[in-house]
Amino acid sequence: MQISSVGLFGRYKDPDVSSALDAVRKHLENRDISVYIGDTTADNITGTRIEDSGLPVGETIDLAVVVGGDGTMLHVARGLASYALPMIGINLGRLGFLTDLSADRMHEGMDELLRGEFTVEERIMLQVQISNGRDNLNESVALNDVTLSKGNTGRMIEFDTHVNSEPLGRTRGDGVIISTPTGSTAYALSAGGPILHPLLPAIVFAPICPHTLGHRPMVLDDSSIIELEILDLAGADGNVFIDGLKQLAVSGNEIIRISRAETVTRMVRINSHNHFTTLRSKLGWG
Repeated sequence: MQISSVGLFGRYKDPDVSSALDAVRKHLENRDISVYIGDTTADNITGTRIEDSGLPVGETIDLAVVVGGDGTMLHVARGLASYALPMIGINLGRLGFLTDLSADRMHEGMDELLRGEFTVEERIMLQVQISNGRDNLNESVALNDVTLSKGNTGRMIEFDTHVNSEPLGRTRGDGVIISTPTGSTAYALSAGGPILHPLLPAIVFAPICPHTLGHRPMVLDDSSIIELEILDLAGADGNVFIDGLKQLAVSGNEIIRISRAETVTRMVRINSHNHFTTLRSKLGWG
């Protein structure tokens, strides 16, 4: 992969990342890399914007560099998925599973990347469709997870699950998380789900606080088509969250269909990155 132009995506509309973003921009420009500012970046941070090029994103930049945290990475990943552009993150957040570079090593990491010392991982994404049985109400993609959760109620909600048209069972509880391997270290982990290697062809089904203790997290193959049929929302509209960011309201009787998306997220990993070192560090394994 030849890198001659980079899109810098600052933490979503946050002007406080300007110093870190400017430092990355100057570092890249000193190495004859053209730099464009991405649409997540705060409006008061100056620079040539990607849209100023007059060309599609995929023809303007070779690489997306996200300066922020995992939330911004997820936002940018969904926006760039259709262009198949690779991306790498510089962590200014807290946990930072998706962001490959720490803020104190960003210059060394970018130089490693420009020397070609990296690999590109293709991470599966999820396609989610919400319908009322007749019409398609909403459609989106997710890199981490799709979550059905209850709304403003203290009672349990109820839904049926089918996998590849076969009934899996009826669940009563607070909801369910459908996760990619990339998202297995996010919300699904808090719900008792397993940690999957990010390149596994699999999907995690993790109920949230199920009333029946026999309803445990499951790992399905990535060709599975999961359908959640909402039966009872306990008197309050429920929510569908896409990567924990995009919220869609559901009122009952909807069907949520989740499958592997045709698009992938192309994640750059510099050679000095190690997945298991990251797990030990982020999860405090010692």
